[in-house]
Amino acid sequence: MIAKHVKQILESPSNGVIRKMFEEGALLKQKYGEDNVFDFSIGNPDLDPPKEVQVAIEKYAKDTSKGTHGYMPNAGYQFCRQAMADKTAKEQGVPVDFSNVVMCVGAGSALNVALKSLLNAGDEVIVPCPYFTEYDHYIHNHNGEIVRVPTKADFSLDIEAIKAALNEKTAAIIINSPNNPSGRIFSEEDMTALAAALKAFGEKSGRYPYIIADEPYRAITYGGKTVASVFPKYEYTIICTSFAKNLSVPGERIGYTCVNPACPEAKEVVAANIFCLRTMGFVNAPAFFQKVIAESWDAECDYSLYEKRRNELIEVMDYAGFEYAVPEGAFYLFVKVPEGWDGDDMAFTNHLKKFNILCAPGSGFGGKGWFRIAYCCAEKTILNSREAFKKAHDTPRD
Repeated sequence: MIAKHVKQILESPSNGVIRKMFEEGALLKQKYGEDNVFDFSIGNPDLDPPKEVQVAIEKYAKDTSKGTHGYMPNAGYQFCRQAMADKTAKEQGVPVDFSNVVMCVGAGSALNVALKSLLNAGDEVIVPCPYFTEYDHYIHNHNGEIVRVPTKADFSLDIEAIKAALNEKTAAIIINSPNNPSGRIFSEEDMTALAAALKAFGEKSGRYPYIIADEPYRAITYGGKTVASVFPKYEYTIICTSFAKNLSVPGERIGYTCVNPACPEAKEVVAANIFCLRTMGFVNAPAFFQKVIAESWDAECDYSLYEKRRNELIEVMDYAGFEYAVPEGAFYLFVKVPEGWDGDDMAFTNHLKKFNILCAPGSGFGGKGWFRIAYCCAEKTILNSREAFKKAHDTPRD
């Protein structure tokens, strides 16, 4: 018999709904033809990896030198860790040494490593809503409790709500900017205020909650906007990220954690990250892609196609009559369920299927009454969905 808590999750209607829709989309395309199905279910980037990544892949695929596929230190190759330190230093505006970096098996691995390193049983992790649906499972994996804190109406951080949620069990807060699913970039002012709130709480309580900055979409922003640095603002910070979205290699599972060098516990936390990476069975990040990414991480990427698709999708939503939050980054549009549905996003996304539209219900992201459209898809999918969305919007609930 499987574990009771796993059985309970598997039987939940919201379990794995995004992946289920992704699989359902494949079946619908077989039945109706690819051009007649509008699959916006999963954030699977469809831009090709940049040339520099392709060149590095070819180079290291041809490497037959002895030991090229062997183990390395659990934290990763030093040259790769140094490259990630250089990347982080550029983004954060502070010096970063390779010793603060641990190579991981994608951002999911990095988040699990960070959480396992920090959480005691019963500890709490604050998560501003809406949020990436897997956070629930990642936190529960390590006997923690998720504390969902609402954001403001525009999906910016509600600092007062976060302050009210802080207590002696608070181990961390996960900040995902640009946010999946809302596309919101949390402002410099919000991040400064968050840091001040956590510092004040730490000084009063003796426990400084960590900011876990989940940043796989950091590079994908629109209108000249940038993601606020966190290292200069707050010492107790861990960055968890990957190259799945910015370099379009989600299936290669390569990412890392980086602990703020200014953190008083930095060496201890890095050691814990290395230990947890090993004991959770990851052992080390893939050798092949450590080499690839060390050589190509700074490849120049053009995300203008995502911005173009965003604008086209917004035009479709305006035509169909939907309300939405304009994304500042990532490649998701968070859309409000129309009137007449009582905010039932599960029912409405099932309704959308009648028109061969696949979108993810917002409840799975802590955003009841909304649904997510992933526009990292073929442009024709967006353009051809215009009438289908209009009909779905205007067709009343059964």
